[in-house]
Amino acid sequence: MGCSDKEFDERVMLAPRPLAARKGRGAVSNLQGRYEVHGREGFDDGWEQAGEDDEELAPFKTQVMDEYAKTILSRNSSPDIPFNVSLNPYRGCEHGCIYCFARPTHSYLGLSPGLDFESRLFAKVNAPDLLRRELARVSYVPQPIAVGVNTDAYQPCERERRITRRVLEVLHDCEHPVALISKSSLIERDVDLIAPMAAKRQAIAAITLTTLDASISRTLEPRAAAPARRLRTIRALTDAGIPVRVSVAPVIPFVTEPELERVLEAARDAGAVSAHYVVLRLPWEVNPLFQQWLEAHFPERAQRVMNRVREMRGGKDYDSDFSTRMHGEGVWADLIRQRFVKAADRLGMNLASGRFAELDTSRFKRPTVVPPSPTKQCGNATGQLDLFS
Repeated sequence: MGCSDKEFDERVMLAPRPLAARKGRGAVSNLQGRYEVHGREGFDDGWEQAGEDDEELAPFKTQVMDEYAKTILSRNSSPDIPFNVSLNPYRGCEHGCIYCFARPTHSYLGLSPGLDFESRLFAKVNAPDLLRRELARVSYVPQPIAVGVNTDAYQPCERERRITRRVLEVLHDCEHPVALISKSSLIERDVDLIAPMAAKRQAIAAITLTTLDASISRTLEPRAAAPARRLRTIRALTDAGIPVRVSVAPVIPFVTEPELERVLEAARDAGAVSAHYVVLRLPWEVNPLFQQWLEAHFPERAQRVMNRVREMRGGKDYDSDFSTRMHGEGVWADLIRQRFVKAADRLGMNLASGRFAELDTSRFKRPTVVPPSPTKQCGNATGQLDLFS
């Protein structure tokens, strides 16, 4: 049973906020999800003494669990994003970006959008097989697939799991267009697949570059590649012939916003050919989690940041309207837009505001070998025997 927006805001905003940050983690609490019925809060019963190990500060070890998904392609009709179809090999993301708009999805799993989101991950181990079956359908019409939209397809566990690599192999073999979105240098591993696709206008990459300040990045997106490393990744992809967009996202007032022009210039110098930006979005549980992060890392400017956010959201912390959710509204939102447009024009960078129309779908080939559906096998993904096998 869920709760209304007002009830949710009151429940999470009035709860005690532990402000001590954990090294290597973005969230500073394991905030309850909005679908949990029973509330919990810490209480000092006198048994713990000051200086003893504090459970709240205990490290959260990353756990990656196998998930056998039923479907793998997600479709949307949002007018403010450049793709209709996306694929996410993982649920949750170890990068731990405090601003991640996907955090609230962990509530659907009965887990916290806070520390659970970045430490309890799910790997869709059957993603390549599901994709191959989907592409083999007679009714399938090829459209560019965006990989790594909700959570980064190249987060640390991909190094061993290699699910993204196997998904790319399917797309490569089928000559299916793909757009890769990441803030990880691990994407360089797959240049051998991406570059030949890019040469046929079947692949582009978007690298998110939020800030050039490594100290801010270490708390804002603690397990993602450092800013300097991302710039080297842009250069490596560009040198391999892969078109690279830079995503300046999110633009956070008084935190990353002062660097807007410098970020664009650094990305251009590294080889990025186009750019876009998104102002800070605070849907559902991201709102209290981000405000906790502000209090922990920038207490002296926390109120100032939120005041500016509300000025760009019609007086609210967040407005999900398609026409304004990405860039905001009002004087300050318009000022950011003008700064971005003028800087991009001065640097000779294209504004990546349209859809992935430059990707070619005409060469698409349906898979010749298609894995059988789990229901057609003797036993399914969980090991349970089929009744009529």
